[in-house]
Amino acid sequence: MAPRQPADPIQAPGTAEPVWRAWSRLGAFPAAALPEQGRVVVVAAHPDDEVLGAGGTLARLAAAGAQLTIVSVTDGEASHPHSTRVTPTRLAAIRAGELRGALAELGASDAEVVRLQVADTRVAVHEDEVAAALKPLLDGARLCLAPWAGDVHSDHEAAGRAALAAARAAAVDCWTYPVWMWHWARPDDTRVPWDRAVAVRLPQEFSELKHRAVRRFVSQIHPLGPDAADAAVLPPDELAHHLRDIEVFFT
Repeated sequence: MAPRQPADPIQAPGTAEPVWRAWSRLGAFPAAALPEQGRVVVVAAHPDDEVLGAGGTLARLAAAGAQLTIVSVTDGEASHPHSTRVTPTRLAAIRAGELRGALAELGASDAEVVRLQVADTRVAVHEDEVAAALKPLLDGARLCLAPWAGDVHSDHEAAGRAALAAARAAAVDCWTYPVWMWHWARPDDTRVPWDRAVAVRLPQEFSELKHRAVRRFVSQIHPLGPDAADAAVLPPDELAHHLRDIEVFFT
């Protein structure tokens, strides 16, 4: 009998990064036209999503002089729900500090960080409230970057839907970035809107900044302790998807 596959595709075995890198279409997406000035609002369901999905883009925007507003919808306090080594309150503070460190690595130390403090894993319950909180933040913005609403993670999807709704109300373009898609999808996967994909290519200097920024999320990429409840959320094979010289967005 074949082994039973997990119901959650994020928990199932994923697509190895060499498979993605061998896909010719990955390097053929049209180039995204980034704004060279003005304000960009970047929405993340949890602190680290924005750096994993768009960290190199944030570095490019910061270098160009764009003003960045980073919105953490949750504090990511539920990443290790059964840990006995760190409380959710402490983990929220740790992750907020890691985000600040990552932004510094990207050259975005002066970015405004807004914490909505919605309960981790409960964004869908508060989706309308999140959209309402985002709308005034988007007033006058040049662009919104937000999680892709098809990412098969409930918080990512709800944050993405809320951002899209708020951006429509504010008449602001919204590009969405995938995070877990690179795990559960495969090249040419029909569940993914590849026809709406654009790419931001990262020269070596910005790729290196992103690598340094990602390493700031110690609580997510290293175990908190030896117990299974303290395992790394983002082991090396998952991080590999986010350490390329290209970032993909859906427009």
